[in-house]
Amino acid sequence: MLEKGMKAPDFTLSDKNGNSVSLSDFIGKKVVLYFYPKDNTPGCTRQACAFAGAYEQFKNANFEIIGISRDSTSSHSKFAEKHNLPFILLSDPELLAINAYGVWQEKKMYGKVGFGVVRTTFIIDENGIIEKVMPKVKPDTNAQEILEELNK
Repeated sequence: MLEKGMKAPDFTLSDKNGNSVSLSDFIGKKVVLYFYPKDNTPGCTRQACAFAGAYEQFKNANFEIIGISRDSTSSHSKFAEKHNLPFILLSDPELLAINAYGVWQEKKMYGKVGFGVVRTTFIIDENGIIEKVMPKVKPDTNAQEILEELNK
């Protein structure tokens, strides 16, 4: 797993419109980079909507929000439209960024063991350095915890 002080791995993935987006595009801005399991599931929807609700506060603090999952660009497009998500969603079906950030891990669900994306958030500074790693975040409180951290 990546740690505070490390250079955030760069990546280039497709957004909901099929446009290529790289982390390095955001040098000079802070980034909330969050990985989540799946569009339109209850927890992921609550997390995305919480970020959407706080989006202006993040923008005013010079932060960009980027969500990444394995879902297709088409799925992201529908998810963003359905829930009025104003931030970037990136599709990572080949697990490029997901593996680079170490969030593809063994999970237990309903007694079964398998692999999947562990809900994790990274705060990245203007120079592409990881300021904070938030593993196994709770979808309902993730956005608020970050805002509280910013206001310290």
